[in-house]
Amino acid sequence: MTLRVTNTLTGEKEPFEPRDPDSVLLYYCGLTTSDPPHLGHARGWVHVDVMCRWLEHLGYDVRHVENFTDVNEKIVARVGEDGDSEADVARHYVQQVIEDMRSLNLQRAEVYPRVSEHVPEIISLVERLVESGHAYEANGSVYFDVRSFEDYGKLSNQTVEDIESQGAAAESEKHHPADFALWKAGGVRPEDVEEHQHPEAAPAAAACETAQTWDSPWGEGRPGWHIECSAMSMTHLDESIDVHVGGQDLVFPHHENEVAQSEAATGEQFATYWLHVRLLETKGEKMSSSLGNYFTVCDAVAEFGPDVLRTFLLSTAYSSSAVYSEATIAEARERWDRLQRGYERAVAACDDVDAYATVADETLREAVDAARADFEAAMNDDFNTREATTALLDVTAAVNTHVDAHEAFDYRGLRRAVETFEDLGGGILGLSFGEQTDGDVTIAGDLVELVLEVREQEREAGNYERADELRDELEALGVEVQDTDDGPTYRL
Repeated sequence: MTLRVTNTLTGEKEPFEPRDPDSVLLYYCGLTTSDPPHLGHARGWVHVDVMCRWLEHLGYDVRHVENFTDVNEKIVARVGEDGDSEADVARHYVQQVIEDMRSLNLQRAEVYPRVSEHVPEIISLVERLVESGHAYEANGSVYFDVRSFEDYGKLSNQTVEDIESQGAAAESEKHHPADFALWKAGGVRPEDVEEHQHPEAAPAAAACETAQTWDSPWGEGRPGWHIECSAMSMTHLDESIDVHVGGQDLVFPHHENEVAQSEAATGEQFATYWLHVRLLETKGEKMSSSLGNYFTVCDAVAEFGPDVLRTFLLSTAYSSSAVYSEATIAEARERWDRLQRGYERAVAACDDVDAYATVADETLREAVDAARADFEAAMNDDFNTREATTALLDVTAAVNTHVDAHEAFDYRGLRRAVETFEDLGGGILGLSFGEQTDGDVTIAGDLVELVLEVREQEREAGNYERADELRDELEALGVEVQDTDDGPTYRL
C-alpha cells in the first residue's frame, strides 16, 4: 500500500511521491525559545518523530531539520527572569527543549539551526527578493510586496483582498497592509515587549537594551519572523523540499509567507507537501503558553513517564484535534499497560522451557501477521497512529489467548509477536519495549528487594502504616507488589 498524506496545499489526501525516490527532505517549524515546552509542542515533536521513523522504515533516507527561533520579542520579555540578555534567555530554553526531547525518546534531527547563527543567509535571501522586485526598503526595514506574488494566499486559501478585508494592520511605510517584514530596522521597542512580560522580568526598556541586532545593507536591525525558516531550510536542505510540517496555527500568516518569499526568490515550488499537526486542546481551548493553560513536558514526563505520554500523544492522528484531560491520560495509561503486559508475557512465554519448535498455533501466527498488516495500512493512511496502536493491542490479545489456552507454546509465533512489539511499537512508535539493559534490570531488582526487606522489617515491628507507605511509594514508581504466603513478590 502506498503512503498517502493530507496536503494542506491541495486540501486532498494524496500519494506521497518525493522528488528523489530514495530520500526525503523534511523541515519542521520549531519553537520560539521563550517559555518552557508544553504538551502542545510535544504533540508536534512526537508526530514528526514517528513520521520520520515510518519514512525510514519505508526505505527513504530522511533528512530532518528543525529550527530554534532564538531571536524574538517574546524572548526579550523574559530578560531578568531566565537570563540577563535575549541570548541568555534563548540559550536557557534551547537547553530545556533539548532535554525534553531526549526525555520523550525522540530521534535526533539532522541539525537544529538557530536564527542567530544564520543572519548572513537571511540577509542574502532578503537581498535576492529586493533585487527581483518582490521586496522594498522603507526607513531601514524591508517588506515583502504581497501583490508581486501572484499566488499569495494559495496555502491558506485566501486572496490579498480577503486578507485586507479582515483588517490586516496598516503601517504608513508599507505599500499594502498585508505586506510583511523581512528585515526590521533598529532594535526592539518596549511596547513590543510589555504585552509578553512576566512580573519577575526586567523593565521593558532595560530588557530591550539586551536585544540582539546585526548590520545589514539597510542599516542595523533584526530578521523578520517568516524569512528565518525559508533561509534555514534552504541552507540545510534545498531550495525545494518534499515535506514541511508545522502546527495548524502556523498556516497563516507564517507558512503562507514562507511560500511567497521562498518561491518568489527561487522561482521553484518551496514544499511539495504541507502537513499540519492539529492543536492540543484542554478545557475547550488550545493549550498555549500565552493562555497559561499548559502542562510542561518536564512535569508531564515526571508524572506519567515517557511511554504513557507517547501513547497519549499518538492516540489521536496528527491531522485530528486532540484533547488533554484526565480521561484521555487514563486511556493512554491503560493502553500502554496492556501493550507492556502483552510484550512481557510474549517474552516470558517465548523464553519458557515449554516453548517448542514443533508447536504451531496458526491462530496466533495469523493474528500477528494480520496485526502487522493493519499497522502498515494505518501508517500508510496519513500516519494514522491511533489505528497503528490498536493493531499492536491486537497482538497483545493474540498472545494472551495463546498463553491462556496452551501448556506447550508456539515458539515461532511468540517470537514473531515479540519482534512486532519491538520493531513496530519500539522502532516506529518509539515506545520502550525491551530497551532496558540487563544491568539496569539487575540494579532495579536489587533496589526493590532492598526496599521490600525494609518493609518486612517494619511489618514485623508492627509499623504497618510505614510498611504501607513503602508499598505505595514502590507502586508510584511502577513496581507492582503482591503479598503471598511465601512473602512479597513484585513486577517492574
